Amino acid sequence: MIRSALSFVVVAVVALAQPTLVLKNGRVWTGSTGKPWAESVAITGSTITAVGGREVARLAGPRTRVIDLAGKFAMPGFNDSHVHLLSGAQGLGEVNLTGACTLEEMQKRIREYAERYPQREWIVGSGWEYTCFPEGRRAFKEDLDAAVKDRPALIRAYDGHAAWANSRALRIGEVGRANYSGFGEVERDALTGEPTGYLKEGAMSLVARHVPKPTRTANLAALEEGYRLAASLGITSLQHASGDPETVALFDEVRKRGKQSARVAFAISVDNKQAPLNDYAALKRRYADATLRVVGIKIMLDGVIEGYTAAMLAPYADRPSTQGEPNWTAEDYNDLCVRADRLGLQIYTHAIGDRAVRMALDGFETAVKRNGLRFHQTHKDRRFRVEHIEVVHPADIPRFAQIGVLAMMQPIHADPGTVDVWSKAVGAKRLPQAFAWRTLERAGARVTFGSDWPACISFDPMRGIHNAVNRRTPDGRPENGWIPTERVSLEMALRAYTAAGAMASFEERQKGRLEPGMLADMVVLSQDPFKIDPMKLHETRVVTTVFDGRVVFRRP
Repeated sequence: MIRSALSFVVVAVVALAQPTLVLKNGRVWTGSTGKPWAESVAITGSTITAVGGREVARLAGPRTRVIDLAGKFAMPGFNDSHVHLLSGAQGLGEVNLTGACTLEEMQKRIREYAERYPQREWIVGSGWEYTCFPEGRRAFKEDLDAAVKDRPALIRAYDGHAAWANSRALRIGEVGRANYSGFGEVERDALTGEPTGYLKEGAMSLVARHVPKPTRTANLAALEEGYRLAASLGITSLQHASGDPETVALFDEVRKRGKQSARVAFAISVDNKQAPLNDYAALKRRYADATLRVVGIKIMLDGVIEGYTAAMLAPYADRPSTQGEPNWTAEDYNDLCVRADRLGLQIYTHAIGDRAVRMALDGFETAVKRNGLRFHQTHKDRRFRVEHIEVVHPADIPRFAQIGVLAMMQPIHADPGTVDVWSKAVGAKRLPQAFAWRTLERAGARVTFGSDWPACISFDPMRGIHNAVNRRTPDGRPENGWIPTERVSLEMALRAYTAAGAMASFEERQKGRLEPGMLADMVVLSQDPFKIDPMKLHETRVVTTVFDGRVVFRRP
């Protein structure tokens, strides 16, 4: 009798909980290892309540919104595990040099932008690629003067680690013959000692600090635009890998306005050992829900290979006089890792060169030992992260699994069409260690994918998936000695953009798979990636994006 009564109560509750949204008649990849495929998904409020076949579609009632997928492919929403949404969104209204791969085309775009906005005090933009300047040259101030001379101009590289300044901007920044002593470099003419206009890493700040800062109103509008762009690409979760408490407050304001369309896990930027970690731990306690969470801190250990600022274990192949230097001493970095870990702050560490990757792993190992942990605990409780890992020494590959460190990688950075300068700097001997997704995965590392937008050529997860699966350009060219053995399976790439991302932010029980009880974030694609030629993956578009049980994007 008791059993019957309980059964009646369960049935009654389910009957009352009429789905608010049902997606039916699709080919649904759930991401679950047990039941990877389904036809329909029922959502009630912000939660998935049923996944299955036609029986799920029949749960729809008179107040249920029903979307007939008509056989289209659906899956969990994309989780971009490393992105800078605010700066990317700010850049949407600036000069965009993405895809402009001749000096003439770059100058043309800059000139046209300056003419279109004559009232702007500065001309600011981004997107130029190292490979797109004439052979053996860098970005010279005279080239930028030819495009805009009446106002200061500062155009960042696509990866954000270098900038191109015109003569007026250099004068305003007082970038004369005095040496720059911070992390980075003011490139100078070998004969005259005058700055060429090419600024690396921290040296960009000499000019950038004079650029007028956007107002709070402008930043809020930019964030809303950034969310709209993310929704159009099927991104329902993102991990913001930079910023400060004021930036977190901007995200919170957009959330309060009801304009948020992706869940955010946030890491606070730390650039010195005196950072107020206790304050950041308090922010973590304050922002800790399913839509906006502060999780930890972000540290920059080195720069980028294209600018010869990534810290390498051996000199660069085409510039043997340097091997790059870390941005931190090992002692300061290790101490910071210990302190942050003790406060329960997750640690994101930017490490691109193999020396920096080793330093990052050493720092995490130091934190484990000094804080009295066992290595197996770090997989569950700490989830240390190394961001980028463009080159890793073979001896360090097994340490990711041994210490419990997440490999946070961006396949879009390995687009073969953009890596000519990169490959020459690394050299043939180290190419087998380049973007070692498959090797790390086989060694037991937990590999997660993201974009690093705007420091990349595309924010679109499908472009990243294309690179990860094919390791070729969209037109099929395996350029620059790329190592095809580092390709990954389509299923691994999809998991790296979904469930693995959820795990990286301690949310694997809430999202990343389409199962009853999980958060209702999913995406419908224009074609089934499992059924098409892998070389067509980059052509896939998002048709519908569902976030928190609401349709936030539908392609016309």
